[in-house]
Amino acid sequence: MDKKLYDLMDWAEIETIVYSEHDHPENILGPHKVKGGVLIQAFLPDAKTVFVRSKKSGMFIQMSQTDEDGCFAALMESRKIVSYEYVIDYGDGKEYWQKDPYLYGNLIPEQALEDFNAGKAYDIYRYLGAHPVAVKGIGKDVLVDWNPMAASTKRSDMVQGTFFAVWAPNAMRVSVVGDFNQWDGRRHPMCRLGDSGVFGLFIPDIGCGDIYKYELKYNARTIALKSDPYGFQYEDSMTMASIITDLQNFLWEDAEWMQKRQKIQITQEALNIYEVSLDGWLSKEDKDAGKGYRDAAKTLAKYVKGMGYTHIQLMPLMERVQKNSYGYPTVGYYAIRSCYGTPKDFMYFVDYMHQNGIGVIMEWIPGYFSTQEQGLAMFDGTCLYEHLNPLQGLHPFYDAMLFQYERPEVANFLLANALYWKEMYHLDGICVGGMETMLYLDYGRKEGEWIPNRYGGNENLGGIDVLKKLAALFHQKEDGAILIAKEEMASLGVTDPLEDNGLGFDLKWNICWTSDFLKYMKLDPLFRKGSHGLITMEMLYHYSANFILTISHRDTWKKKSSLFENMPGTIYDKFSNIRVGFGYMITHPGKKMLFMGEEFGVEDRKNTDGSLDWEQAQSKEHAQLQRYVKDLNMLYRNHTALYVMDYRQDGFEWISCMDADHSIIAFLRKDQDDILLVICNFTPVLYENFKVGVPFMGRYKEIFNSDRTIYGGAGYANSNELTAKEVSWDGRSHSIAIKLPPYGFCVFRAVPEK
Repeated sequence: MDKKLYDLMDWAEIETIVYSEHDHPENILGPHKVKGGVLIQAFLPDAKTVFVRSKKSGMFIQMSQTDEDGCFAALMESRKIVSYEYVIDYGDGKEYWQKDPYLYGNLIPEQALEDFNAGKAYDIYRYLGAHPVAVKGIGKDVLVDWNPMAASTKRSDMVQGTFFAVWAPNAMRVSVVGDFNQWDGRRHPMCRLGDSGVFGLFIPDIGCGDIYKYELKYNARTIALKSDPYGFQYEDSMTMASIITDLQNFLWEDAEWMQKRQKIQITQEALNIYEVSLDGWLSKEDKDAGKGYRDAAKTLAKYVKGMGYTHIQLMPLMERVQKNSYGYPTVGYYAIRSCYGTPKDFMYFVDYMHQNGIGVIMEWIPGYFSTQEQGLAMFDGTCLYEHLNPLQGLHPFYDAMLFQYERPEVANFLLANALYWKEMYHLDGICVGGMETMLYLDYGRKEGEWIPNRYGGNENLGGIDVLKKLAALFHQKEDGAILIAKEEMASLGVTDPLEDNGLGFDLKWNICWTSDFLKYMKLDPLFRKGSHGLITMEMLYHYSANFILTISHRDTWKKKSSLFENMPGTIYDKFSNIRVGFGYMITHPGKKMLFMGEEFGVEDRKNTDGSLDWEQAQSKEHAQLQRYVKDLNMLYRNHTALYVMDYRQDGFEWISCMDADHSIIAFLRKDQDDILLVICNFTPVLYENFKVGVPFMGRYKEIFNSDRTIYGGAGYANSNELTAKEVSWDGRSHSIAIKLPPYGFCVFRAVPEK
């Protein structure tokens, strides 16, 4: 090394590069103007000789090795910094041409970083993570094409590569590692971007399909490998390595669906959801054959459409580590599960559903996250996403970490994530799970295991603030996407408007109704009269929120117990009970959701992956129940009285709710054009001449009966149209006499006398 070059060396800075402790490697690596030209320095471990080739002149300059660990330097006689590349010999007889990552500078707009630190960069996923980009120019003058994969923007004069960015404010040093650099954290240290806490680096000539992680050096002795919090795709759930992927150039064909969705007022629409675990939908043979999102789209769309459901709700498909964990807790919030395909495979899944007229909702868990060491926990060596105090950070009920919602960047991570699934994957809604920990500091904790808020209460003020912001942002575009609360504490105000100090959600699960309904249906019919209130009580609080009536995975699969197993009596009694129960559910005010398999009376819920015995569905009794549910769904969709006025008091009217001795209820469902009379008999008793009060003089035609032989019943029905008589009953001046089957569910269309 000549003296002139030697005198330009900053040996202390070079040492921090060698020991991989520099958080501003751009201050020494890459090109820098100095007296006499441009000093170029590189750290290339194992290199034997290195030349710099000027792209402008084509001139080669041999670099001097300044440190035995792989530091090289050269002085280029030039008045300004020009583009160049390295030509490297590693002693294997080959030449390796490599562009310098430190030639290009930061690519994230300053405003985006400021907004992120303020907690309001709701599209930050477009910058953080790994993004295939193309750049033109060098240094601060670089121009960026954030969608270089689009055919219309491809240019030969631009440098292709990937820009990486990650938030890790307390790390000593952060590097990108992967196959492209032998997983050596010394080779691509990232640049700290001002005071934002974000590290960034553009690496030329790597792109889609390349695998990477972040190597974080917490201190002189501690190094950790971490998955990308904003990674869009993982290699698998075991290695948790992220994969560079392009999300921008999928050809969507659901424009008609998306335009139609914008006009929907969900509280006045038919919403009948089929809850699905993709682990269970795909059989073991399917999974062994490598089938995934694309195959599932075709079979699931055909089945759901044929059964008459309006939407599916997917259990969480964000990347996780634990198998058979029902999708909880989450590790990769921005990554779709890799075992079933790529992000674009899942886009195809959603697109295919939309083309078949089926909405797609997915459960999302912002309440807690996995303790997995390669995930968010202790991400930069500190409690970055979680609370430091275990009374606030670690939840004993879930054995998972709780987010520190008060930190703007953490709140931003979650809010942007919800919008990401809606915008990038065209989801029609998200169902927010784990809300209890976001609402209450003491949820699932004993006395002394939680810390009150600043006012001395148990309200989680940070979590509530995030939920309110989520509702405001989610509805900002008025695109028809819906927000559902899976909330188990019966909290008030969840679906109240934000301006009325509510949380602003569209709908919430009615956990209380589900609990009462299942308790009632498990009872021997002889004892149901003593618990009659369990099936009538809901109407006392029904109008306090926009409820969905659910029989979900938490009520069946998670408890390893199906509805069929819980029904009393003989096989015939079990199916009859399920029929009247489903009839009551579909005609009761509120939207609907049923977990897969219950529609045909699956008998066994012991399979840990939730897989279904579809051969069982072909047997006579199960097939009859499946046909019944299909026809019930069609009844629901074809009669606006069953959904348009779900949340209006004039859409429902009790006829009889006090007949506990007979365990029979009767009510009306109404809208402006349709009036339906519903009668449910929850006992095995046949009534040949059962009187029911009716709202007016007119004609009453039975349009649905659960006892039809095609459903497995005995065939007791009311085949003739009935005319009301002036006989007082149930507090009404008119009544009809009907044949009410054992465990019977009957629906009559009511037409007033002209």
